[in-house]
Amino acid sequence: MASPPKPRQRRQVASTSTAGNYDQDDDDHVHAIYQNPNSRSAFERVLDTPQASAAIVGVLTAIAFALRFYKINQPDQVVFDEVHFGKFASFYITREYYFDVHPPFAKLLFGLAGWFVGFDGHFKFEEIGNNYTDNHVPYVGMRALPAILGSLTIPVVYAIMKETGYSTIIAAFSACIILFDNAHIAQSRLILLDATLIFFMSLTIYSYVRFRKLRYWEFTVEWWSWLIATGFFMACTWGAKVNGILTVATIGIAVLVDLWDILDHKKGFTMEHFWKHFMARAVGLIAIPFIIYLSFFYVHFAVLTHSGTGDSFMSPAFQETLIGNELLMNSQELRYYDVVTMKHKDTKVYLHSHPDHYPLQYDDGRISSQGQQVTGYGHDDVNNHWQIIPTKALPEAGRGRVVRHEDVIQLLHVNTQTLLLTHDVASPLMPTNQEFTTWPKDDHSRHNDTLFYLNIIDADSEDPWKSKSSHFRLVHGTTRVSMWTHSKQLPEWAFKQQEINGNKNPTEKSATWFVDQVISTESPEGLSGEQVPKEPKKISFFKKFAELQLLMLQHNAGLTSSHPYASGPINWPFLISGISFWTENDDQKQIYLIGNIVGWWTCVIALSIYVGIMGADLLARRRGIEPIPEAARGRLWNSAGFFLLIWAVHYLPFFLMSRQLFIHHYLPSHLASALLAGSVLSFVLSDTVNYPISIVGRRTKMRKSEFADLGMKGPVVVGMFTFILFLMFLYMTPLTYGTPGLDGETINAKRLLSSWTLHFAAKEIAEIS
Repeated sequence: MASPPKPRQRRQVASTSTAGNYDQDDDDHVHAIYQNPNSRSAFERVLDTPQASAAIVGVLTAIAFALRFYKINQPDQVVFDEVHFGKFASFYITREYYFDVHPPFAKLLFGLAGWFVGFDGHFKFEEIGNNYTDNHVPYVGMRALPAILGSLTIPVVYAIMKETGYSTIIAAFSACIILFDNAHIAQSRLILLDATLIFFMSLTIYSYVRFRKLRYWEFTVEWWSWLIATGFFMACTWGAKVNGILTVATIGIAVLVDLWDILDHKKGFTMEHFWKHFMARAVGLIAIPFIIYLSFFYVHFAVLTHSGTGDSFMSPAFQETLIGNELLMNSQELRYYDVVTMKHKDTKVYLHSHPDHYPLQYDDGRISSQGQQVTGYGHDDVNNHWQIIPTKALPEAGRGRVVRHEDVIQLLHVNTQTLLLTHDVASPLMPTNQEFTTWPKDDHSRHNDTLFYLNIIDADSEDPWKSKSSHFRLVHGTTRVSMWTHSKQLPEWAFKQQEINGNKNPTEKSATWFVDQVISTESPEGLSGEQVPKEPKKISFFKKFAELQLLMLQHNAGLTSSHPYASGPINWPFLISGISFWTENDDQKQIYLIGNIVGWWTCVIALSIYVGIMGADLLARRRGIEPIPEAARGRLWNSAGFFLLIWAVHYLPFFLMSRQLFIHHYLPSHLASALLAGSVLSFVLSDTVNYPISIVGRRTKMRKSEFADLGMKGPVVVGMFTFILFLMFLYMTPLTYGTPGLDGETINAKRLLSSWTLHFAAKEIAEIS
């Protein structure tokens, strides 16, 4: 009986001089058995030829186009988030300003596609189910853009695998996981952002791989070209959707690891050499991408020059740069003794008062001042009228009578002839805040309590107070509280109106008000009647950019409301739930976003196997055992490790987010897991790899090459897997394409997991024995 093989012990490699060590990457040049490429299996030799590779990628790409353009005109209705992104495309055509949490690049492309196919922007995508055909919308041309990008993602995935040294059959395996995935196909056939995001993300990965393969040809034209290409595609990914920033983070981490390696003194490089590499990457992967990202917003602002639905999100100064904006058209300077109405910016209630008084005692036993009630009222009313009273001597006429930033003023309630006042008495609903009331104008005993500083937001000294466009805080001169309101209603004694109180933070952002109407004025211009066109104002691009970026971050973080199809990140890799995109009751048709369960669960298994392999290898090596050939280990750590990094960075941050999350947020990570699945399959089938994969440099010390040989196992395994994957894709196509309609029993059969919430399912009736 043969004795069991002994585990391979770690070999001691003689040290070499540091000069040129950077050119001896473990992934490319290691001690390995020489293998003649002609000694491989016939099937491997045929597949490895450029002709065979081109034929395979050509067939995969053709199938991708066929699957993504199949019945792209169905349904001829607004589907899911087309209600948003189709609408934004129409705004580019009509040049009306809008606000969205995502950067503009992908939406600019949709606008361009719509313009190219003759869309005039009249259709506003108001509701899911609105009919395109009835409204003569060339929606197929707009849907064609993501379909093209989604189709082209397949050859890019294939190319990534080939460039990282995997065989043709393994590259086809990873490409097929995306090719026949129902979720990727559904997203690619609609006016949605994900196809653009994923396409440019895959191009970023491909470009970075090509750049790293030229590390022995540093600072050459080709090296610079792929570095800049990586930065360009990275900017496009970031500009397509807000979570494209995760691709930026991925490349950033990879670059830091690369620079850390160059910094190693054992490599024999000087600090000057390190700083050259650092500056090159700073230019190619920071400066150039940021300029490109800025350019998307420059075009965005240049196109959207007219007032639109997004005006109210922006500051008054921003709004006054838009043609036809209400603030630009109707704002006018306010003068002392003008009578105005004021509204709270957030809740839109008027500052209001009426003759009724606060009760002596509140329900919780606290005592009030029994002063006149000051409340927030949601409707136009004469009790909303306030007159601006000066606290300083004024000239008889002229600009000296204009109210300005940081002036101390009084506000006279016109109907009751009382002055607005606050004092150190608790408000009705919030004991920590001060009560607002009024005081007879002829009683000067509490004069100081009626004085307020006018703080116009983002204003300079001496800037005039304007109706509509000047957002302001009213800060009490004595106690430094700011006039504030909230949505909770007062009891019946205040007619269920909104409480006005004094917030102890004088710079509270939600204590913002604006003058809505000028009721009477002594201004020479008089009251604004017929709107006279005004020239839009100008502010710098960088101010507009900074304001919009901050708002995008705030509103994205604020998307915390519940949604019936929202799901947690832990569920995504396992396809626990999907999203209902669209339904049609008459024919029982529906589009349900869900992935191909065969492909997704295969990727989960591959991730688990990879972690297990690397963990076991680390433990074995601690005991001096080498269970994996060094060349294969290098490929697992470098190429597969890079794919794992992409997966993790695009997935794990979602566990930290409190905003609404959906399964389509996992699609970039799913693509990365498909790449990793190919790496794992290659290792499982054979521990041979193709290397060197990098371009040989002028000083590279060549070592013997090796060629991957999967034999017949590769084509057989991949062929069987692809067949099963394709059958599952076909089985789920009615939910992917929204046609044909299905009866209840068939829908139940396609509900592979009980957690899937499909429409029109038949009710299951338990049998009673």
